[in-house]
Amino acid sequence: MSQSPKFKLQATAILAAAALLTALTGCHNASSTADKTAKADVLMVAPEDVLTVHTNAFASGPSITGSIQPEHRADLRAEISSVVLQVLKENGEKVNRGDLLVRLDDTSIRDSLSSAQESERVATQALDQTQRQYERFKTLRASGMVSTQQLEDAEIKRNASESDLSAAKTRTVQARQQLQRTEIRAPFSGIISERKVSNGDTAQIGKELVKVIDPDSMRFEGLVSADTVGQVKLGQSVNFRINGYPGQTFNGVVKRINPEANAVTRQVEVLVSFSDKKQPQVSGLYAEGQIEAGSVATLMIPEVAVVRNGDKIIAWKVQANTLHKMEIILGARDQRRGDFVVKSGLADGDVLIRNPSSTLKDGQKVAAPTPPAVSLPAAKGN
Repeated sequence: MSQSPKFKLQATAILAAAALLTALTGCHNASSTADKTAKADVLMVAPEDVLTVHTNAFASGPSITGSIQPEHRADLRAEISSVVLQVLKENGEKVNRGDLLVRLDDTSIRDSLSSAQESERVATQALDQTQRQYERFKTLRASGMVSTQQLEDAEIKRNASESDLSAAKTRTVQARQQLQRTEIRAPFSGIISERKVSNGDTAQIGKELVKVIDPDSMRFEGLVSADTVGQVKLGQSVNFRINGYPGQTFNGVVKRINPEANAVTRQVEVLVSFSDKKQPQVSGLYAEGQIEAGSVATLMIPEVAVVRNGDKIIAWKVQANTLHKMEIILGARDQRRGDFVVKSGLADGDVLIRNPSSTLKDGQKVAAPTPPAVSLPAAKGN
């Protein structure tokens, strides 16, 4: 059965419409995919993701290295030879001035003290007796009952007794001093930093017993090269970092400059006091910093905006909503803030990416996130 020309025309129109619809749908899907891909390539940044580089004051001056040491410290040593009976303090314990730290055996010294005191008592009695005899002979000589020679002999005996008494008193004082030296006491308030003896040890004269430091008197004992010591002046500011305190910068002031350089290292000792209350309580820590002998204005960049790739140093600059990969050259580092001097590659006012990731691409578009719409409450009618 043959179809009519009218039916064939309708079928052809339906097939053409279906093909057109399919083509439009494909174009729409392709356009949506392209839009999504384009949006995915755009870098969305917030204000806290970028920073602006500016020209700042860069402190210049000699480098200084050394350690943190207490100004008040004492190495307590034995002044007599004796056996250690008791050590009363341990490392890290706080002590007050006059506290007993170490006790030595005092048996023989007490015996010597008792003997000296007895000799002093006998010498005192002998002096009293010779003094009375001399006074009596002096009276008798006035009446002619004794000779001049007898009076002189009595005077000689009295003078000898005075000498014996003086020697006995000296031996007593020495014995008391020796007895006091059996008790090692803290010369000032502080902390026991090192205990070097234990109960039962034999302490010879000069042997180290304990070390006491004052943790509130810490200072930076540093060394500078003799070639740059001419730039160092009293009162100059010093910025330094201390090993064990990462991320912290300490401030100090030059208080003393040693007038003599080390004959071997050719370095000069410089003492720096802390200019604020923020200071470590541990001695012996390594420290390094810079003495501010002068300052110059230069472009500075923080370390958070720097990427090191082998020998190259990269910073990512945002300009005209586009990301640019900039190869830069850095100079010295500011010890105060940790920023670096920019020798080339950037200009004052450039906007950089903070903490850039490895996925950034040169030429990538940059956009700020769109703030969420805020719906205002409808106005109430009067």
